[in-house]
Amino acid sequence: MKVTVIGSGNMGSALAKQIAKAGHPLVITGRNSAKAKDLAQTLGATYRATNAVDGADVVLLATPYGEALNALRAAGSLQGKIVVDITNPLTADFMGLTIGHSTSAAEQIQKVFPEAKIVKAFNTVFAQVLAQGASLHEATVPVFFAGDDASAKEAVRTLIQSIGFAAVDAGPLKNARYLEPLAGLNIYLGYGAGRGTSIAPAWIGIG
Repeated sequence: MKVTVIGSGNMGSALAKQIAKAGHPLVITGRNSAKAKDLAQTLGATYRATNAVDGADVVLLATPYGEALNALRAAGSLQGKIVVDITNPLTADFMGLTIGHSTSAAEQIQKVFPEAKIVKAFNTVFAQVLAQGASLHEATVPVFFAGDDASAKEAVRTLIQSIGFAAVDAGPLKNARYLEPLAGLNIYLGYGAGRGTSIAPAWIGIG
């Protein structure tokens, strides 16, 4: 599966590491070209400044939500592309969401890019957990994913499982309205409540 990662921050780097480790052909792009180039070189991936999504089977959007639209516009044509939105619309102090309840970051991105197939995933998992791998406290970390296109969701499921995580189908894209607040709770527990980043949300009985 050919994958493009947009973004070379903590989340983008962690995902790129796991994707490269799983043997997927990988392209990395990002606003910080030097950082993206270094990451690509470290992982044996390809760096592209323009048209980064050309030829990609799956595009992973790993930027802050506020930068997401511009990053996607700069990446090339999204016609028919599967775009995995991992963003959370966080407030400046990371303790709240700027949108929610009646919409979500994922739905807003889909609205701007109707030609793409947006799937929400990975947003409930800390970068530190993504970087270290799918096993956490002797359990496999779940990755919830939501989307409206069945074939796109199946591709994302395959990608999640290929890097060792447990793929949990969370329904249609509108359910990103639930996944983004869930990420907010995870961030509060990890940072606000001081429980650290070696945690991840899961449902008992779902495997």
